[in-house]
Amino acid sequence: MKAYALLVLLMACRLQADAQTFTVELPATVGREAVDGRLLLLLSRDGSAEPRFQIGDDFGTQQVFGMDVEDWKPGTSRTFTSAMFGYPVRSLKDIASGKYHVQVLLHKYETFRRKDGHVVKLPMDRGEGQHWNIAPGNLHSKPVAIDFKGAADAGRRLSLTETIPPIPEPEDSKYVKHIKVQSKLLTEFWGRPMYLGAHILLPEGWDSHPDVKYPLAIFHGHFPSDFGGWRTTPPDPNLKPDTSTRFKITGYNRIVQQEAYDFYKMWTGPGFPRVIAIEIQHANPYYDDSYAVNSQNLGPYGDAITYELIPEIERRFRGIGQGWARFTYGGSTGGWESLAVQVFYPDQYNGAYAACPDPVDFHHYMTVDLYNDDNAYDQQGPFRNTPRPGHRDYLGHVNAMVRDMNHRELALGTKSRSGDQWDIWEAVYSPVGKDGYPVRVFDKLTGKINKEVLSHWRENYDLTHIIRRDWPRIGEKLKGKIHLYVGDMDNFYLNNAVYAAEDMLKQLKNPACGCEVDYGDRAEHCWNGDHQNPNYISRLRYHRMFIPKWAEEVKSRAPQGVDLSSWRY
Repeated sequence: MKAYALLVLLMACRLQADAQTFTVELPATVGREAVDGRLLLLLSRDGSAEPRFQIGDDFGTQQVFGMDVEDWKPGTSRTFTSAMFGYPVRSLKDIASGKYHVQVLLHKYETFRRKDGHVVKLPMDRGEGQHWNIAPGNLHSKPVAIDFKGAADAGRRLSLTETIPPIPEPEDSKYVKHIKVQSKLLTEFWGRPMYLGAHILLPEGWDSHPDVKYPLAIFHGHFPSDFGGWRTTPPDPNLKPDTSTRFKITGYNRIVQQEAYDFYKMWTGPGFPRVIAIEIQHANPYYDDSYAVNSQNLGPYGDAITYELIPEIERRFRGIGQGWARFTYGGSTGGWESLAVQVFYPDQYNGAYAACPDPVDFHHYMTVDLYNDDNAYDQQGPFRNTPRPGHRDYLGHVNAMVRDMNHRELALGTKSRSGDQWDIWEAVYSPVGKDGYPVRVFDKLTGKINKEVLSHWRENYDLTHIIRRDWPRIGEKLKGKIHLYVGDMDNFYLNNAVYAAEDMLKQLKNPACGCEVDYGDRAEHCWNGDHQNPNYISRLRYHRMFIPKWAEEVKSRAPQGVDLSSWRY
């Protein structure tokens, strides 16, 4: 009898826990086709915005739970229970009683039948830059206010009644053009049409100098909706000032507009080097860009950009079309890409200006030493584990741990499908697993590092190791071309890997590197070498900083006899 009573009690507790459910309907009105994707349940105590816009890494984040759905037929429902993984609270049963704003969203996946034989389900970018909360075609509910009663709550029902609309394509103007080309290499890899795009800023006088061919300035970075930092009219006098939380500045939106307009005047004025500047669009099923390199999971993006997209831009817009007349620059993801393509394609580019690059040495994978640590989330001692920090301010105050950042991604998507930072590193750097998805470099739940995958990471993407290893072969082609900039209080600890890279670069011989490495005192992400202005200004000046710098340096790095004057009118 005692055993029976205990079983009844356990069943009652289970039923009570499972009473905390949210049932989500996929309306029959969405069509006849079954759908795949990641279903998200979002709860917020802050009614100032929809819950889908309030999920982040810092302490102010609201709550998200996620579940994978496959072959979900319209007219049926799926239910969130206490078993679904959540962030920052792990389980629905641990959500406190109180008033919440609740919303659900379905991030849709497509089926890809890749050249390697794997069939995978992933969220293709739809022009938004891989942001699940604004991706066109995703379904969501209207936010509703509820009084959640915790363990006593009897469950709720929500319906995916809203569809996120398409994003308009940017329009061409006199100076800014847009191009999209189907990549043969990527189409073959993914088993469906795949495209690369670019926003192109033409030099002043391009139309009145039809015989001139121009160098190419390649700005790497996250998905650009249009050419950034460009404005042909003065700031809007009626613009309502916003407040930048990061920089603690009111009216930062006006500063951004003023800087963009100032760049327009500089670009079209006398003395500025006449080059073609481009910003590349290479969003893919894993992230808002590809990291511009070849990858087992993403495909040959490095080759596609270098040998398909860039030559097509030069052909259409009168680029010089030779490696000495191309250079790369960018920050953060764009900083890593700028350095990587210079290293992997040394004949195709003539200078890399890499600011605050993503980890260029995997001994410093932010605050994790992948080669020597056993766990990415904790420094493990005999009596205590110490969590590893993931984000700080310029004073060193920590507001997110590595575990927090990865658990948010895990709630948003399994199998490296969150569309966010740690998952894209894994997707780019890892080999393909047996299931067709990237092999985890560490367990997303526990942080335990998978040492077996690190050889592939090191030999293919650890830039410090690769430069050292390949210097006898590529040194003559790279000397003088590498420029690294980072703040010594980078929010993501990216300066640590640059320290290691600098130590390596200084040791290179036959030839000596002739590289530039510079640090900003107490400067945050993404400092780019400007010692004269605060970070909130210099981060808006990449084009005006690096195009003139390269135009001067190329005089000493260009082959003899090439045309260095016709594009300097």
